[in-house]
Amino acid sequence: RCVEVFYIYFHAGRVEEPYVSITKKRQMPKDGYSEEIEKEVGQAEGKLCTHRSAFRRASVIQAFHGSAPQLTLQLYICVLQQEITAARSIFMVLSLLSIVYGALRCNILAIKIKYDDYDVSVKPAAYLCIFMWRSFEIATRVTVLVLFSSVLQIWTLLVVLVNFFGFFFYPWILFWQSKSPFPENIEKALSRVGTTIVLCLLTFLYAGINMFCWSAVQVKLNDPDLINKSQNWYRLTVYYMLRFIENAFLLLMWYIYKTDIYLYVCAPLLVLQLLIGYCMAVLFMLVFYQFCHPCKKLFSSSISEGLLSCFTFLCFICKPPKSTMLMDKAEVKSENTDEAQSNSKTIHSQKGNPHQSVSSNA
Repeated sequence: RCVEVFYIYFHAGRVEEPYVSITKKRQMPKDGYSEEIEKEVGQAEGKLCTHRSAFRRASVIQAFHGSAPQLTLQLYICVLQQEITAARSIFMVLSLLSIVYGALRCNILAIKIKYDDYDVSVKPAAYLCIFMWRSFEIATRVTVLVLFSSVLQIWTLLVVLVNFFGFFFYPWILFWQSKSPFPENIEKALSRVGTTIVLCLLTFLYAGINMFCWSAVQVKLNDPDLINKSQNWYRLTVYYMLRFIENAFLLLMWYIYKTDIYLYVCAPLLVLQLLIGYCMAVLFMLVFYQFCHPCKKLFSSSISEGLLSCFTFLCFICKPPKSTMLMDKAEVKSENTDEAQSNSKTIHSQKGNPHQSVSSNA
């Protein structure tokens, strides 16, 4: 691809192209009005766009199936050896930047796919918010996994497998529940077995991303584009709530079973810093969706309204039903009535037999 890209780039414009394509994009609505823009795209430019999209997807694959395990392993070695060399620190920083870049590309890719009909321009403030959001999220997640694995090596495999297979089978479970026909239009040259392998690789990448951070691109196997283009605030809220609980639980286990290698580490302060770091990631995410998202004008509801409705729904689930509350009140009232009746009977009996009350008092 690299060789072909350079060849096309340096030979573009020398020979007149036999045909051009016309693309139509709509601008972001301004005062409720959206203008449609037509643009001519030459054959060379179209090929370059295809290669550029492939490079972006490859950066996502490399980040979460190459750099993320590498960063986790290097940090794990540093913790066990209690030493961070200059070369290892440089490689860890490069791995972290690679993962953050892959997550950033994943966010931009999700925006381009969901709003393909619009001419999307991402501002520097949006890039900065995504960078800070992903940096805090990935750094805290990797640190929590390393700390937990350094004291409970056997249970680390269970945590990784539950996370990975949970996210791997989640799109397939939704697909089976929808009872949709098997997707056949992914590639005409692929057989049914080949299509299954492609879908498995796609969900494999999806699970690898969600192991470390929220996947902005949500896989939907019963959709022709295999991508869920709706903005689901409920799924986003549930993911970050469960991930925060999981990180807190893993840190608690590390705090309980920490060994002598953490003798000179202030464990409560480290736990507090990691939890605050994850909360900072959520804060930058909220700022991005509320103020810096390039297509926020197209949202049916803002992130604040979506989160408020999600919390209301969760509170409604956790709240006991009215029938139970009425039964509890009726039981309390009946108990109070029985107690009052027993007290009144005691008083009447004492009034009727004063000698017995005196003897009992004696």
